[in-house]
Amino acid sequence: MITQRSLHSAQLGIMCIFITAAICLSAETSKILCTEKEKQALLKFKQGLVDESKVLSTWEREKDCCKWRGITCNNQTGQVIMLDLSHNISDIFSVEQPLAGEINPSLLELRDLNYLDLSFNIFDGLKIPSFIGSFDQLKHLKFASVGFVGPIPQQLGNLTGLHTLDLSSNDLLVVNDLDWLTHLSSLRYLNLSRLNLSEVVSWPQSINKLPSLLELQLFSTSLPDVNLSSLPLNNFSNSLEVLVLSDNHFNPSIFFLVSNISTNLIHIGLMSCQLQGPIPDVFTNLSSLISLDLSHNQLEGGLPKSFRNLCSLESLNLESNKFSDRLYDSMKNLSCAEETMKYLHLSGNPFWGPFPDLSRFSSLIELFADGTNISGPLPKTLGQFSKLDSLSLVYNQLSGSLPDFTGLSSLRLLYLSNNQLNGSVPESIGQLSSLEALILSSNSLNGVLAEVHFSNLSHLKSLDISQNPLSLNISSDWIPPFQLDTLSLDSCKVGPAFPKWLQTQKKLRSLYVSNAGISDSIPKGFWDLSTSLTELNLSYNQIHGKLPNLLQKNKTYFSFDLSHNNLSGPIPLFPSVTDLILSNNKFSGPLSSFCDPAALQLYRLDLSSNQLSGKLPNCWIQFQRLSFLNLAKNNFSGKIPNSLSHLQNVVLLRLHDNNLSGEMPSLEDCKELRVVDLGRNKLSGRIPTLQGQSLPNLLVLRLRHNEFNGSLPLSLCSLPALHVLDLSDNKIFGFLPECLNNITAMSYEVTDNIILGLVQVVWKGIEIEFGQNLKHLRSIDISSNNLSGMIPQNITSLLKLVSLNLSRNHLTGIIPGNFNKLSSLESLDLSRNWLSGSIPPSFSSLNFLSYLDLSYNNLSGRIPLGTQLQSFSASSYVGNLQLCGPPLTKDCPGYKIDQDPDVPDVSENDRDEGDDDDGFLTFGFFFSIGIGYFVGFWGVCGTFLLKSSWRNAYFRIFDDSKDRIYKRARAMFKPRSHRA
Repeated sequence: MITQRSLHSAQLGIMCIFITAAICLSAETSKILCTEKEKQALLKFKQGLVDESKVLSTWEREKDCCKWRGITCNNQTGQVIMLDLSHNISDIFSVEQPLAGEINPSLLELRDLNYLDLSFNIFDGLKIPSFIGSFDQLKHLKFASVGFVGPIPQQLGNLTGLHTLDLSSNDLLVVNDLDWLTHLSSLRYLNLSRLNLSEVVSWPQSINKLPSLLELQLFSTSLPDVNLSSLPLNNFSNSLEVLVLSDNHFNPSIFFLVSNISTNLIHIGLMSCQLQGPIPDVFTNLSSLISLDLSHNQLEGGLPKSFRNLCSLESLNLESNKFSDRLYDSMKNLSCAEETMKYLHLSGNPFWGPFPDLSRFSSLIELFADGTNISGPLPKTLGQFSKLDSLSLVYNQLSGSLPDFTGLSSLRLLYLSNNQLNGSVPESIGQLSSLEALILSSNSLNGVLAEVHFSNLSHLKSLDISQNPLSLNISSDWIPPFQLDTLSLDSCKVGPAFPKWLQTQKKLRSLYVSNAGISDSIPKGFWDLSTSLTELNLSYNQIHGKLPNLLQKNKTYFSFDLSHNNLSGPIPLFPSVTDLILSNNKFSGPLSSFCDPAALQLYRLDLSSNQLSGKLPNCWIQFQRLSFLNLAKNNFSGKIPNSLSHLQNVVLLRLHDNNLSGEMPSLEDCKELRVVDLGRNKLSGRIPTLQGQSLPNLLVLRLRHNEFNGSLPLSLCSLPALHVLDLSDNKIFGFLPECLNNITAMSYEVTDNIILGLVQVVWKGIEIEFGQNLKHLRSIDISSNNLSGMIPQNITSLLKLVSLNLSRNHLTGIIPGNFNKLSSLESLDLSRNWLSGSIPPSFSSLNFLSYLDLSYNNLSGRIPLGTQLQSFSASSYVGNLQLCGPPLTKDCPGYKIDQDPDVPDVSENDRDEGDDDDGFLTFGFFFSIGIGYFVGFWGVCGTFLLKSSWRNAYFRIFDDSKDRIYKRARAMFKPRSHRA
């Protein structure tokens, strides 16, 4: 039985259903579509656009323009109120192309438009349409980075209701004044960053007339440097909150503008403004300040006392300045921000003193203090920063052991490299479960790292403990809790076995395990690591075995370095690789595999110091990215292929110490060459023409120990950057060019003298390798050739010359007299020539000369007196028979000695000591005795032997004389006997 109450409930339910249906039907039938007029206006606007990625495809499919991409309509009227077609540049994986074309004035039909954003599209060469000033309902206008040119139309001043204006990054816009801005009284956000405002001297006054402005962005606008300390700034007192003036050029008066512009400032950006001197003490009234960026200036001293009023400060960036205060004292002036400070960046300042106590900065999230000269141990209170996310203290003088890290539960990044930390690594570091990067490289940490040190580092992505005397004691079956992106164990004790746990790291991108004591072979499974591995360095170990065919692994390497090992066998096929360094191994066989197209991306190839043989492949023309080629110290033979001369980007070419023969190809198409070393081969023929116009950057030309002949090409004189010219030990003949003084770098200081790699140079008679110090060397070595003629006088115009070797030639004539102009000369070898005349007195002025060899010439006269020349041994002058004076002899007969004040006086007693100390018994004295004896003896005796009549007459005279003497003696003695 149905009760009255039940019937009433049923009727009420039915009524609700009908009401709901009516409302839904009414909503459906009354839904407002966009107007046809505005739809057609939008389609006409679309026709003027270039849409390569079909960004506006919905404009073709959907009938209701309110559903089109970038369109928003009023729900009640259907009028278009928003047009947002900005290109999303934050999505780096997007393949969508920005819109281009032109902006059609049909947009004026959108009468209710209040939001227009076309940012980051391409309207290069177009002017800002003046009709934009007719949108009287517009509140937000954004045209950032669209390529507009020309002047900003004054009509923009008609947009009196505008709240947001962004014209940033249109660097070709012409801005002569900002008067039109003064009409935008409702403006709250203004961004004119990267516009050229250098002509707008009155920019502060114009900005001052915007009473509602909350945020001002004038980053990198070339604002004129005007005195801002005396400007009246009344309208900003209660509005502006964000002020960014970074990357401009200001004097310190900008601080007075900042301190008076608004008491409600929460962010100030003055990065890279070339500010100098101390920070003025003007921050007393900025108690609302949350963020302050003064990085990359030249500010000095410490933090002013008015920083003690910044009680809301959360972020302070002082990186890359010249603050030299004791860090402890500066931190005291942040005492009011101890509870609020979250981000503290102090890197790149010459602060000093111990690491300050920051335990009261309980909210600290980031602390960067790289290169701040802080010293002493890390505080034990470091573990109290439970909120600390990033800690970077690299390049300091921190010492002592690492503290307990137990309390740093939020720590994600820990950078402590390049300090003086020592002791063992605490096991507590393995409990930092949030840690993603652990960088402890270049310290003196020692001891053993075991599995416990990594037990809970499940989020670790980057590990660098290189350049520490640490040892890894890890079991062969260990499976780490992490998947690393980068790993560096250089100069740690990892071996002798190859670490098998590396094969578990499937996400590795960079692996550096050089000089790690590994004397094992590389497991086959290692080469099956993830294709993401792009940097591999296992150099300076004792790894042996052969490399597999890596082409089958389908990988792309950026850098592949297995140099200084014991690897053998042929060079395998490689996948795409940029830097391939396999030097100092035992690889053998030919290089035919390098003609495979997979190697086309090579930028650096170093196969030096191996046992490779055969001819060089002739496919180098396809390696147009190749910049560094080193095939030295192998057994390559045959000719240098012509395709090598077409490497237009090659900078370094080293083929020395091989068995290459034939002629040297022209290298004039290799316009970027800096170093050419073809020494110690069997190359022959003439040295090719090397014009300075084609090789303006050539620093080193080394062709020593070959079989080149012919005369020296005059084109050598046109190489302006040449630092080292070594043509020694060839068969070159002819004269030394008179134009050597045209080599600019030999006479003047040059700035672009970057040396790339090691270069072997004969220095002071010894062949040694020069690296970066080669940029200070200027050397010419044309020794051991067949050069003749005189040494050109203008060779002494090479004012920067440090080493000159012209020995073992057939040079004649005298030594140029003005060698004293070569004030930088340290090594000079003119030995074993036919030079004559005296040693120029100017040699005594060569104060830096530390190696001299003038031996075995025809030099004569006295060696000039001076401390420098007398410091060399007699071997520097030997073989010049007419040369005399110290250190060769003590004196020169016939030369009046003028005592040089730099030479110590010799006492009379010293002169008399010894048989030959008087300077008389010289080499010339004994030589004269020998000649006299020879002439006297053979002049008489030789005559007697050859002419018998003279011989008989001589002995007849001798016999007669004997008889006369006998008779006279007998007559004298006879009377005496009688008397007796």
